[in-house]
This record gives sequence, C-alpha cells and structure tokens, in this order.
Amino acid sequence: MSSLYSFRQLPIVQQDPWLAPFADALAERAYRYRGMLALINEQAGSLQKFSSLYKELGLVRDNKKKGWWYREWAPSAGALHLIGDFNNWDRHSHPLTHRQDRVWEIFVPDGPAGLHHGQGYKVSVSHAQGAEDRIPAFANYVVQDQASKSYTPQVWHPEQPYKWRHTFSEKRTNPLIYEAHVGMASEGDHVATYRDFARDVLPRIKGLGYDTIQLMAIQEHPYYGSYGYHVSSLFAPSSRFGTPDDLKYLIDEAHAMGFCVIMDIVHSHAVKNRMEGLDGFDGSPDQYFHPGQRGEHPGWDSKLYNYGKAEVMQFLLSNVRYWLEEFRFDGYRFDGVTSMLYHHHGMGKDFGGYGDYFTPDTDDDALLYLQLATEVAHDAAPHSICVAEDMSGMPGLAQPLADGGIGFDFRLGMGIPDYWIKTIKEKQDEAWDVESIFWQLMNRRKGEATIAYVESHDQALVGDQTILFRLMGPQIYTDMGRSVPSVIADRAVALHKLIRLITLTVGGEGWLNFMGNEFGHPEWIDFPREGNNWSYAYARRQWSLADSDYLRYHGLNEFDRQMVALMHTYKVLAAEPPRILNVDPQAQSLAFERAGLIFAFNFSPTASVPDYGIWVPEAGKYVSVLSSDETRFDGLGRTTPGTEHFTDDERRIRFYNTNRTAQVFAKTD
Repeated sequence: MSSLYSFRQLPIVQQDPWLAPFADALAERAYRYRGMLALINEQAGSLQKFSSLYKELGLVRDNKKKGWWYREWAPSAGALHLIGDFNNWDRHSHPLTHRQDRVWEIFVPDGPAGLHHGQGYKVSVSHAQGAEDRIPAFANYVVQDQASKSYTPQVWHPEQPYKWRHTFSEKRTNPLIYEAHVGMASEGDHVATYRDFARDVLPRIKGLGYDTIQLMAIQEHPYYGSYGYHVSSLFAPSSRFGTPDDLKYLIDEAHAMGFCVIMDIVHSHAVKNRMEGLDGFDGSPDQYFHPGQRGEHPGWDSKLYNYGKAEVMQFLLSNVRYWLEEFRFDGYRFDGVTSMLYHHHGMGKDFGGYGDYFTPDTDDDALLYLQLATEVAHDAAPHSICVAEDMSGMPGLAQPLADGGIGFDFRLGMGIPDYWIKTIKEKQDEAWDVESIFWQLMNRRKGEATIAYVESHDQALVGDQTILFRLMGPQIYTDMGRSVPSVIADRAVALHKLIRLITLTVGGEGWLNFMGNEFGHPEWIDFPREGNNWSYAYARRQWSLADSDYLRYHGLNEFDRQMVALMHTYKVLAAEPPRILNVDPQAQSLAFERAGLIFAFNFSPTASVPDYGIWVPEAGKYVSVLSSDETRFDGLGRTTPGTEHFTDDERRIRFYNTNRTAQVFAKTD
C-alpha cells in the first residue's frame, strides 16, 4: 500500500516533513478512500447516484403514475404500514411490500383517498418488541402539536412550489462569517421565523459587511434548548421557524444580497428520543447506530452513527447532497468532527504530538465518511465550502483529497477562544505578553486554512460568558451609557476592540462572529426551560442596544463595521500571514504587516508613548486608516484618522502610541 501512496507521492507529507513517520498511515487513508470511491462507482454507478437516496426513499412524488411512493429501509422489521390522515390512521389498510434489498415500499395513487399537501402521516413499524408509530427517516417537514408536544410529519407538496429568483455560485476563499440562530434573532420574547430573519436581520448583517451567514439549528430537533445539536429529522428544516418554503425564501433573499449561506450539519450524533428520532426504528439496536456502549456518547447523552455500515453512510451522504440541492445552501460547518474522528471523542485527551492522530483510537470509518462527505458537497455544489469543527488538530483535515487530506476547505481555530478566556481570567493586564499573543494566534497548520474567532455561540451560553461580560462583570448593566464615567467600561470596550482586531488579522484566513457579539451583547443565551420558568428573555438579541447612539454598544458595533470594511478594502485575509515588525514587551506594544497594512497594537493599561517609532518594510508616506481610539468607537479620541506619517532615514514611522489602542496605517505613495 505504501508503495502506491508513499510520502513522496502525497503532497501532504511533502509539505510537512514531520508527517514522514506516518506516511504509511496516510497512504492507507488515501488508498481506502480511493478504494471506496471505486466500489461506489462500480455498484451504484457514481457517487452522485449513491448520495441521491433522498430522491428514492421517504415520501416521493411520481407525476407519471400520479401518486406517491413511500419507501423505508428497515431490515429487521416484520411489517410496515403507512398511516395518516388519508386513511384515518388505520394501521392495517396500507401495508408496505418488502423488497429484496431490505427496503419496504408502497404506492398511494392520487384521488380522494390519496395523500395531499398538509396531511399528517407516519409509518407503523412492527418488530419483535411490538409495534410503534414512527416518523419516517426521510421526512422533510415535521410539525409539533402544541397541546401534546408530539411531532408529526406532514406531506409537503404545495400547489405552487417555491420559485427561486436568485442564484449564487461564488466560492468564498476568505469568508467573513456571521453565525446566527434564526429563532433567537428577534428582540421580542418569542421564537423568530425564517421570514422575520430575512426581513429584520439580513439587512443588519449586510450593513456590517459580512459576506457569509452560518445558520444554526436548521435540522429538526425536539428540544429547542439543544441549539439544534440533538437532531431528530435530518431532512426536515425546523418547523419552529416556518415552512420549508420560508427557509428557501430566506436563502433566496440572502443570495440576492450577495451572501454565501452555510448551515450547521450534525452528523456527529443524533437525539436519543425514540419517538422523534431513529433509535430502534426497525426494532434492532444497531440499524443506524453502533450497538451497546459504543453507540452512546458519554458526554452528550446522544446516539452515535455507525459510519462503517454502507446504508448509514449512504443515508448521511444523501443528507449532505439534499440541503445543497433542495435548499441551495452553499456549504456546511460540520459539527463535532473531533467526536467523530476518535473513539474517545476527544474527551479528556490532550493532543501533544503527531502520534496521537495515528493510533487505534482513530475511527477510520468516520474519517472515510468525512472524506466522502466533503467530496459529495463539492460535487453537488462546486462553490460550496466545508468547515470542520475540530479541536484536535488532525493533520490534513483542511487539505484537498488529492493531496492526501480529508477535503475540508477550512478548520475552526478552536484554541483561540480558550486562549483569550484563559488570558482574561488568569492574568492581570500588566502581564499580558504581546509576543505570546501573536504567536498563539499564529499557531496553526501551514497549508490548512483556518477560521479565526474570539467567541462563537459556545462562549455566549449560560454557564459561560462573552468576552465583554468577562471584562466588565456586573457593570455591564450599569456602565455602558456614554455619559457614565467608568474606568471599567473604558477598559472593557478598549480591550474588546483590540482582541477582535488582532484575532481577525493574525488568526487565520477567515473570520467568524456570533450574532450580537460584534457589539458586546450584554446577556447570555438561555433557552426556555423549567429552570427559568420557560422564559424567552434570554433567547433573543437586543438589537436596539447597538442602535442607541447614547450607549457604548453603538460604538462597538460601528468599530466592527469599519474593521470588516478594512478587510474587504485591502483583502487582508487573502494575503500572506502577517510579518512581525516590532515587539516591545516593556510598552506591551506589537506591530506587524499584512496585505501592505501596518497594524500597531498597544495593550498596556497605562503606557502611552509619544513619537513612538516602528520599522516598516517600505519607505514613504503612511496614513492612519483606522484607530480603535476614535471617539465614534467610544475611544478617548487621542489619535486622528487621516494623519500622515513619513518614514525617517531608518525607515521608521513615528506616531502617538496610545495605551489600549490599535492603529492601522496604509502606505499611500
């Protein structure tokens, strides 16, 4: 095997000589992927056909025969019966036929006794333990009854199907991502809808300059507070926020504004709820999931897919294709990749060396699945992007399949938020080491594009805190008025801007922000539950805080807008990684160059240095194009935008290096 795919033949090893001892393992990874692809092509005709199962299973319209096919894979079941409004939920009138490939099917012709749009339906599954009414695995619209709280799929076949008006096909190579949750995107105490989001939130995101939207909690999930990560129906957009056509409208409107729209896709685990999900669907414990303890996630109280079973792989790959083709999403953020990649799920594991990635603890079946999943995504939508949520640092995760990688376009820089939290919690301001900050943000695998971020939804949840909350404490409720003198607020607002700007410009090739964090949203996120008396007070976003020009939130929001605009104007994230120019531990000051811009940071709580000099790569005139100390950003106004700085004989520019300030200079001649 290594003779076919030696380290000399795999670019991943050539690019990183430290991988040479693991060349055989990498060769086997590549060989196994190529072998599976060949097998799929031989047996199914193509990967495209193999991953289009959603067009055959579930409830599928047949316009030629004028009726509906319903098909389900349930190998251990004794009998299946289609039930619903159309037959008064009769568990005997519509039996399915068992095909040789272990798929059950029935055809229901049109007519008064046929299936119609909006009707409820389920499948009654008989097995050794009895009979259960279940939600079909490929159900594409599932609605909760508010009285019983139970879920029922509905036939989705409106008389006038949704007509797409806009297209999007641009490959985002340096995305500026706005992570959002539709349901909590309203200021009101209620669940917002897809159309609410399109009307109220899309223009805000556009105004801030972000070019990519990442939508959470799209796949149906029975518990709202799970943030959408305990999925029950993989093919159904959550009906909490509206209909499938409402979601299409949101995506269509986003495309009209030039947004790339990706979604969180959850293939790392599934909800345990038997009546809503897939657990024990055909009566066996291992139809979709591993049996016994291996099928239970010890930390998430959820079920774990068996990626080594061909039918499960096909089911999940079809789900990858489905959202791209049917809803025109432009890619995915794959949730829980670390959990998928290792039998230990990354729990309590420190990845201290390359050898930790190439052990029996690595789940080869999951790794192979992820290779195929990225291939399917890029086949279904060549412009799509795939982002991996992995904290382990698996080599090759975000490198092309042809190079021996796993095929993701980006990996999340998950160590960055942890670093900032640790720094804020454990170090006094005077002890912040600017050189350490720079190299921590630079610590990523060469050749693998990284999405940098300071805080995502994880840091905004109850039990954690946002960066501004950590910096301010309870004063966030009293000191954010611009007319309120507060050294605590001055410090917090200043550091919030510095932390975000240096992370954005040093930490990667893309950027992610969770909605509201751009202006330092004061409240955590807590979904309605018994513990908070089922309140929506914390499951919302208070946009009015950013709109109120008498609050410091307004200044933070404006700084974020200008920061993002700078990224677009100078194409900063597309440039080579930053080049360090100046490190001054005593003044806690740092300067570097990226995309021709000079970024100067002063993290000192007290030291403002007049006529401060830093060496620059080219002689000439430099103009201040952004300063976090501007009064419009709730700074102290000690620096003047547009000020010209000329290099001296030692090719240095000199400027007023004010404390807790970031300044950006552009060469103009």
